[in-house]
Amino acid sequence: MKNRFLVTILILLIATPVFGQLDRNIRPAGKAAPEIKINEYESFQLENGLKVFVIESKKTPRVTFRMVFDYDPIFEGDMAGYTSITGDLLRRGTKTRTKAQLDEEVDFIGASLGTSSSAVTASALSKYTEKIVELMADVVLNADFKQEELDKLKKQTISGLATEKDDPSAISRKMSNLIMYGAKHPYGEFATPKSVESITLEKCKEFYNTFYAPNIAYLAVVGDISTDDAKDLVEKYFGSWKKSEVPAFKYKRAKAPLIRKVSLIDRPSAVQSVVAVTYPVKLKMNDKDYIAARVVNQILGGSGTARLFMNLREDKAYTYGAYSNLSADELAGSFRASCQVKNVVSDSSVTEILYEMKKMRDEKVTAEELQNTKNFMAGTFAMSLERPQTIASFALNIAINKLPKDYYNNYVKNLNALTLEDIQRVAKKYIKPAKAHVVLVGNGDEIGESLKKFSPSGKVAWFDLEGKKFDPSAKAIPEGLTAIDVLNKSLEATGGKENILKLNDVKMVLEGEVQGMKMTITTLKKAPNKFRMDLNVGPMVQKTIFDGEKCVMEAMGQKRNVEGSDLEQLKAQNDIHAQLNFEKNGNTYELQGVEKVEGSDAYKIKVTLKDGKSSTQYYDTKKGFLVKAVTTANTPQGEVTTAVLMSDYKKVGDVFFPHKMSTQMGPMSVEMKCTALEVNKGIEDSNFVIK
Repeated sequence: MKNRFLVTILILLIATPVFGQLDRNIRPAGKAAPEIKINEYESFQLENGLKVFVIESKKTPRVTFRMVFDYDPIFEGDMAGYTSITGDLLRRGTKTRTKAQLDEEVDFIGASLGTSSSAVTASALSKYTEKIVELMADVVLNADFKQEELDKLKKQTISGLATEKDDPSAISRKMSNLIMYGAKHPYGEFATPKSVESITLEKCKEFYNTFYAPNIAYLAVVGDISTDDAKDLVEKYFGSWKKSEVPAFKYKRAKAPLIRKVSLIDRPSAVQSVVAVTYPVKLKMNDKDYIAARVVNQILGGSGTARLFMNLREDKAYTYGAYSNLSADELAGSFRASCQVKNVVSDSSVTEILYEMKKMRDEKVTAEELQNTKNFMAGTFAMSLERPQTIASFALNIAINKLPKDYYNNYVKNLNALTLEDIQRVAKKYIKPAKAHVVLVGNGDEIGESLKKFSPSGKVAWFDLEGKKFDPSAKAIPEGLTAIDVLNKSLEATGGKENILKLNDVKMVLEGEVQGMKMTITTLKKAPNKFRMDLNVGPMVQKTIFDGEKCVMEAMGQKRNVEGSDLEQLKAQNDIHAQLNFEKNGNTYELQGVEKVEGSDAYKIKVTLKDGKSSTQYYDTKKGFLVKAVTTANTPQGEVTTAVLMSDYKKVGDVFFPHKMSTQMGPMSVEMKCTALEVNKGIEDSNFVIK
C-alpha cells in the first residue's frame, strides 16, 4: 500500500533463546513496566523550509542521514508504478556523476546510499561525514534521468511482477487493497506489466521536479555529529535548494462495508489458500485512541502468543502463523487478520478468525491479559530507546503526524492508564467482524462453495489474478463437449496428425534470465522417444539424457538415474508424437470448465496418469493451443506447484510451436524466449548416448 509517509515507530521484538522444555499454555509472568527516560534532540529549519532533527550519539563513529518527503498519496493511473521507479532512478546517476562513478565513490568510503519514492538515506563513518552529505545532496538536487536506466528498471520491475503473480501472499495484499479502496484510489491501484511498460522518462522527471521539494522534506541526522556541525553541513549542501509549491490531493474516504462481503481470487490448482479479513478504518497516530487500538491488536493478533495465533496454530494446527494488524494512516488506516492454510480448512479458518474478532468486541479481556500486554509493550518500547534511530523516528513522527511534543515522554504513562473498559470500547470501535471484507486467494473449485455461508447475501464475488470480476458459472462447458474433443481440436490447431507424424527430430533453444544470470535450455527430441535437455545457468550445467530405455540426470559432477513413475512421466512429456497418443496412453481426461489464462478463455482439463498422479492443462477455447500446464510434486519442503505458460505460437515447417514460455514455481518466475527452433535436421544418435 502506498501509504502517506508515516514514519511510525518500529518496535523491536527481541527473541531470546530459551533452553529446556517450554509450556506454551503458561504465559510468562508480567514484570512491572520500566521507568522511561527519552534523550532529547535538537532541531532547526532552513529558510527554504527543510526541517532538520539532530540526534547526537557517540556510541559508534558513524553518522546516518535520512530525508523523507511528506506529500499526499498520488493516483498513478495508466502509468502505475512510476513513483517507485522514479525513486530508484535517483540512484542511477546525476548531472555530475554516472551511476558507476557514484557507486565507486560510495564504495570507496565504505558508505551506503539508498533512494526511494519518498526517502533518501545515506550512512558513513563519521570521518567521511561531509563526503556522504555531498553525495547525498548530489543525488537529491542533481538527478539526471537516463532512458537506458529507465528501460533497465522497467524490465526488472516487470520481471518482479511476474514473480508476484504466483505469490499468493502478494496477490492477497494487492487484491485486498483493490477490493477495499477501489481501482481509482491510490491505495487500491497496483502496477501491472502494461502500466510499467507505459512509464515515460518525462513522467518520472515531472514527479521528481514536483515532489522533491525542501518545504515538504524532513531530515533526521543521527550519530557522531554535533548540532552545530550538522547545521553547517546541511546549510552548505542543501541551503541553495529552492522551495516550490507542491500540489495537494483529496480522495473519498474508504469505509468498511455495511455488511460482510466475501471475495475469492481464483487461483486454479492451488493447494493452499491465503485467508484475510480486512477493512479500512479511520485511525490516525494523533487520535486519542491510538495507543489503546495498538493494545487491542496486540491481544488479538499482534504476536505469537496472541489469540489468533494460539487458536489457529496452537489449538487447531491449521497454519504456521496467524496474525492481525491495525494500522494508522492520515488518509485511510486498515485492519487485517490473515493466515495461510490448506484448502480443506479454509472455511474453518475464516470461522475462527471471525470468532476471535467477535469475542474481542463482546467480552472484556482479562486483567492478566491486559497487564501482560502493557508490560510487553512498555518493555519493547524501552528497549527500542537504546537505538538513536528510534529517537529520530520519534522526532519525525511528532513533526509529520502533528503529535504533542511530549507524546513519547508520556507514552508509557498513557499506556498504563488504559482500563479494561477502555480496551473493550476501542475494540467495539475498530474490530468489525460483521462489516468486513473476507478475501481468499485459492482454488475456487475446492473452496468457493464453502465461502457462501460467510456472506449475508449468500454471494461470493469471484476475481481473476488481474483483479477482474467474473461469474464462474457464466462460462459453462458447451453441451456435449468432452475432453477428447478439446484435445483433438488442439491436435488439428497444432498441425494435424499427418504433419506431426512427419516430425523425426526437433531442436529448441530457450533463453531467459534467473537471479541476474543468463539461462539457456537446449532440448533435443528424436523419434520414436529419445530426449535430451541441457540447462546452463551461469557456471551451472545440468543434463538430462533419455536414450529410449534409460534416463540419467547429471549436475555438478553427480549422476542420478531417473526411474519408476518419474521416468514414465518424463517419457510421456517428451515423446515427440505425444499429441497423437492421448487416447492410447492409459491416462484419463476430465473437462472441468472454462477459466481465464492471461486474459483469454481456456478449457481446463484434469489429466490423471496411470499411476494416479494428476496435472491440469489449459487449452485456448478459440485457437486450440495448449496455453498452460500445472503440475504438483511432493518435495522435502512440501508440495510444490509448477505452472508453465506457453504463448507466441509460430509455424515451423508444418507444425506450430510455442516461442515464449513462463515457468512459475512457488514465488519464482522465469520468462523464456525461443531463440532457435529446427525440425527434421537429422539430429545424431550420439547426442543421446549415456556414458
